[in-house]
Amino acid sequence: MAIHLVYPRDNDALDTNPPAGDAHITTHASDWLWAVFAIMLISWLIILGWTYSTRKTRVFHYIPLIVLSVATVAYFAMASDLGWTLIRSEFDSHPTRQIWYVRYIQWFINAPLLLFAMLSFTHAATAQILTILFFSWFLVVNGLIGALVASSYKWAFFVFGLFGLFFIWIQLLGVIPWQSNIFRQGEHFKPGFFIGAAYISFMWMLYPICWGLSEGSNTISPTSEMVFYGILDILSGPVFLFGFIVYVMQFDEQQLGETAFGGTNRGEVVQQQKPPSGNAGGNAGAAGGDAAPAPTTGQPALQTA
Repeated sequence: MAIHLVYPRDNDALDTNPPAGDAHITTHASDWLWAVFAIMLISWLIILGWTYSTRKTRVFHYIPLIVLSVATVAYFAMASDLGWTLIRSEFDSHPTRQIWYVRYIQWFINAPLLLFAMLSFTHAATAQILTILFFSWFLVVNGLIGALVASSYKWAFFVFGLFGLFFIWIQLLGVIPWQSNIFRQGEHFKPGFFIGAAYISFMWMLYPICWGLSEGSNTISPTSEMVFYGILDILSGPVFLFGFIVYVMQFDEQQLGETAFGGTNRGEVVQQQKPPSGNAGGNAGAAGGDAAPAPTTGQPALQTA
């Protein structure tokens, strides 16, 4: 009994959920996925505790909580060798290969949230933001379809996905930062936005490379695929999100309240302020009796020009 308390239990996930196909993950890959799962879970717990220990930036913790929740569940499934399907490979080196669709579900949810976290600091039009988010979905869906196609036609979906990625790059790096008065509460948001946009653009450039080597050409094994994707998800997830929260902490509540996170609307509707009640009598007297008396039926008074 004492020996079992000292030494950890062996990873029996693949015994419970055995892999299939000629190219599949190994126990070493499952061990790595459990490590990534632990990183996602610990990061989620840290941000959850951080959320309720501060008031100024609490609203900015909600998207990181969602992203890490989804990533934690996805990596639990992959570490348990769940959430996959078997396809016939285009090449004969490994005729059949495991494809993890749960990974694409994770990206489908998290990719637009990462983009919205940055775009919330801008005055970009709602249509422009929705278009950018759409092409993140477009990128992920084409990657999934291409991974599930056995013939060379998969590369057409790969190209379609790259088109969506190029559109995101153009918007984040070539359009939005250079629009006049695009940043809420001044240009001091611009350096942080540009750094975040460049970081995400670079990280997302590496995902198609991994796809081409794994699901695309079947060049690397599923174990190497898991290591490659896992590193990218850690850098694009917890590392980016912790940096995002640390960045917004430098601003005061008035500045942060002007973002889409803190505001009650995105600025399209301007709420009119009521005049001070103390000036009502003076304004009525200055009007020289031109103002209509307030009705006594309980209906609101009509103001005249």
